[in-house]
Amino acid sequence: MADEFEFPDKGNKIIYETEAKGFNPGLLVLLVVGGLVLLFLVGNYVLYSYAQKTLPPRKKKPVSKKKMKRERLKQGVSAPGE
Repeated sequence: MADEFEFPDKGNKIIYETEAKGFNPGLLVLLVVGGLVLLFLVGNYVLYSYAQKTLPPRKKKPVSKKKMKRERLKQGVSAPGE
């Protein structure tokens, strides 16, 4: 009597109700969403690694003369022209 419940209906008819067999809808949604998130993360990793191999390194911004002069003064080297 673990899965079956008896409900007497009008007269002598007895209705047997059993639990629905199959996938739990909540579990199915969880698996689909988890699979999509996993696919997204793996795809991002593959694209990132491909871009690291194929794209040239980024160019650095040019350092302004004012900043270069300040760095030289910190290091104790006099800037040219002074």
